[in-house]
Amino acid sequence: MLRISHLTLARSARRLLHDAELTIHDRHKVGIVGANGSGKSSLFAAIRGELLPDAGEIDVPVAWTVAHVAQETTPAATAAIEYVQDGDAELRAIERALAQPQTYSADQLAELHHRFEAIGGYGARARAATLLAGLGIDEGRQSQPVAHFSGGWRMRINLAQALMCRSDLLLLDEPTNHLDLDAVLWLEDWLRRFPGTLLLITHDRDFLDAVVDTIVHVDAGKLVAYGGNYSQFERERAAKLALTQAAYATQQRQIAHLRSYVDRFRAKATKARQAQSRIKALERMEIIAPAHVDSPFSFAFPAVDTHARQLVRLADATLGYPDAQPVLVDVDWSVLAGARIGLLGANGAGKSTLLKALAGTLLPLAGERTVAQQLRLGYFAQHQVEQLRVDETPLWHLARLEPNTREQELRDYLGGFDFRGDMALAPVARLSGGEKARLTLALIVRERPNLLLLDEPTNHLDIEMREALTEALQDYEGALIVVAHDRHLLRATVDELWLVADESVTPFDGDLDDYRTWVLDRARRAVRREDASSAKPAADRRAQKREEAQARQKRADARKPLLARQAALDADLERLGAEKQALDEWLASPEAYSDEVKERLVASIERQGELTWTLARLEAEWLEVAAALDAT
Repeated sequence: MLRISHLTLARSARRLLHDAELTIHDRHKVGIVGANGSGKSSLFAAIRGELLPDAGEIDVPVAWTVAHVAQETTPAATAAIEYVQDGDAELRAIERALAQPQTYSADQLAELHHRFEAIGGYGARARAATLLAGLGIDEGRQSQPVAHFSGGWRMRINLAQALMCRSDLLLLDEPTNHLDLDAVLWLEDWLRRFPGTLLLITHDRDFLDAVVDTIVHVDAGKLVAYGGNYSQFERERAAKLALTQAAYATQQRQIAHLRSYVDRFRAKATKARQAQSRIKALERMEIIAPAHVDSPFSFAFPAVDTHARQLVRLADATLGYPDAQPVLVDVDWSVLAGARIGLLGANGAGKSTLLKALAGTLLPLAGERTVAQQLRLGYFAQHQVEQLRVDETPLWHLARLEPNTREQELRDYLGGFDFRGDMALAPVARLSGGEKARLTLALIVRERPNLLLLDEPTNHLDIEMREALTEALQDYEGALIVVAHDRHLLRATVDELWLVADESVTPFDGDLDDYRTWVLDRARRAVRREDASSAKPAADRRAQKREEAQARQKRADARKPLLARQAALDADLERLGAEKQALDEWLASPEAYSDEVKERLVASIERQGELTWTLARLEAEWLEVAAALDAT
């Protein structure tokens, strides 16, 4: 077990934890929650030994292998799939040892081969490929150098490397921040089956509910453990908070506010499953709201006045980027006043492209975009955050929108987004990623949009801010289109789901639970297809290609050189394959590891490696020749 005793941690002059106690048993899955800056990441650093405690002890069993996600990736020429396999240190150590057989005795070599098989060494590359594919990096990109990937994709590769490690303790700090919903669902499923001990920091409440069996709340310098998932933690914490009269009064006001939404949407509910799902989410809010009575955030969208029925229309639109394959084709879609839409689809399917087209920042390659005269658009995306003036303050950004508004009114408004006191006057450069996202949202809300486009608005936001945003969006009267991997926000704020896939935009028939099933089933089918393809003997593929080539032999004389080369390759493959088979049989026999034949053993292992490489090269050339014959 992992035991923390009388732990005190500080960063500079700020004390984060004081005399904290915690015991985590083997194979438990624990969610670490708490306000930003409360010490969650510092606790992870201390467990890894990168931050020395000011007092107390952290006892991690010596035999445990600890894995975590590297926050930085040095741009490297290493292929992504090789970089991921580096996460299994023992695998790489055995591979290096087997590459120098002359330095080991026959018994040692036999033990190395046995251990390599025991840890799944022969399937390691396939395991790495599955991890990358699950996180959204398809087979075609897995052989690309790590240096070719952008920062967000490198974080996915780092995550895959951490999952590749056969760890006893896995530390994950905000693993979903750079993932889309499909990858979040895949990771959630993987972690539920993870056999070791897991410590997880995330602000995604649905992710916590699905994965963890314990919550540890970092609060007031202590580590307080609660049995169960995040929803159970909220209920227990709400009960504690309600013990004070002030908290109880605030709690009742919030419950009354939320119940009015439950009643309103219950009256409007149809038989559609998505509408029913939203009512369930709102009813759940009645239970969880008390846990957020001490939230520092309080804001709402102003009322909007929209007379137009149709706000934006894409007519027969082809969407994409110059000199590239179109992302979406023949899009015919109207956004009506009051619509509340969640967009689903894999990373790269075109969700962000669609939002850019609706926002007018990306012109259609074909077709047209028309908008209502009264359209006031609010568009949140990562590039909006990056456009903030880092040398200016939050107050300056807001005053630029409303130069005639009193400063105190602007400061009161910023206070609802927790920019209070000196924070409103601090340069944006000093703000964290979450604080910059909050400021961007504050500026968008202030402009009173009647169409709100949100592209992953919860990235870098903590749970309290996500909850405040969710409640504000429930109150919002304009049209809303959301791309988010936070399922709680989607369930509570949208009425319909649309799927962006296969170059089209179509309604999704079902709710988010149905979408989870759809994503995981598709991923498992892809793995089965890959396994079936890799299991097919190479000889069968050659025979099939040869029959196809022979059937087309008479089409043109230009095929003759290709056929001649194919025949030569067949002869080489047959000859070298027979030699390798004989070597394999001998190496599998007990006599190969007697001291009398040690020199022959070393030579045989070297020859086995040479034959394996040569056969792979010839096989690849054979397939290239066969492909050329097919095209002739």
